[in-house]
Amino acid sequence: MPSTSPTAAKASAPRTSRGRQHDWPKHIILLGLIAIELFPLYMMFQVSFKDTSTFLQQPWLPLPISEWNWGNWAFGIKLIAPYLANTVFVATCTTFGTFFFALLGAYFFARAKLPGKEFLWVLFLILLIMPGVGTFVPVFMLLKSMHLLNTLSALILLGVAGGQVFNVFILRHFIEDLPKDLFEAAEMDGASHFQRMVNIVIPMAAPIIGTLSIFSFMGGWNDFMMPLIILRDQELFTLGVGLIYLEGEYVKPWGQIMATYFISSIPLIIILLFTMKFFVRSFSAGAVKG
Repeated sequence: MPSTSPTAAKASAPRTSRGRQHDWPKHIILLGLIAIELFPLYMMFQVSFKDTSTFLQQPWLPLPISEWNWGNWAFGIKLIAPYLANTVFVATCTTFGTFFFALLGAYFFARAKLPGKEFLWVLFLILLIMPGVGTFVPVFMLLKSMHLLNTLSALILLGVAGGQVFNVFILRHFIEDLPKDLFEAAEMDGASHFQRMVNIVIPMAAPIIGTLSIFSFMGGWNDFMMPLIILRDQELFTLGVGLIYLEGEYVKPWGQIMATYFISSIPLIIILLFTMKFFVRSFSAGAVKG
């Protein structure tokens, strides 16, 4: 039975102690970065319970709970309820549509055996270097000719189309890294391409798909320019457009503004908290493959 000498134990103890001491600067820096990241949320939250006069007199310190002005939150909930519903609808439809077509495109480029496929891939990748701002005018004219201006369907179509290049690029390389034996065995068993995609690709790519879906949902949630250009009726506004009409012309109701902003950020915070495991799994999968 191996034994550890007292000398070796004493020698290892100082090393462990010194290692922990060297970690303190890293922890302090990380805590400082976390504080910097959380400070805007703190300011938004504590200002959301103040009226304008109280905020101007005491902007930095929170009020006692007994003095919180819950009317700001009631105002914010009532204001953004229709905008929130529109945003959730657009972001959800965009996410599902994006990955339905992205999976089909990625599987085609990864597994299809057709002449000229790589040439099509190069043409497809050219879209990555095209600035989105340069497409505003042609997209507007196209939607106008299709009678889709001032509709949520236009935002969904643009979101699905705009998310194809990046997602297909990521998913194609992931599918190409999957073991070819799985696809060959499925082909010998008579599985169609669609069955191989459903039974092999989707289960194994679930962490990657989950992570990209979160990014796609957040992109649809935070979209501002396209809703601003396309939508005209206020009942169709998404959060990004609806919130810009909240500010007053001369006196800004900071309590109501911050309450509305904080309420609009709660769904994204909840989504990120409950989907963090997809980030961890996707990064772990990439590390193992690397």
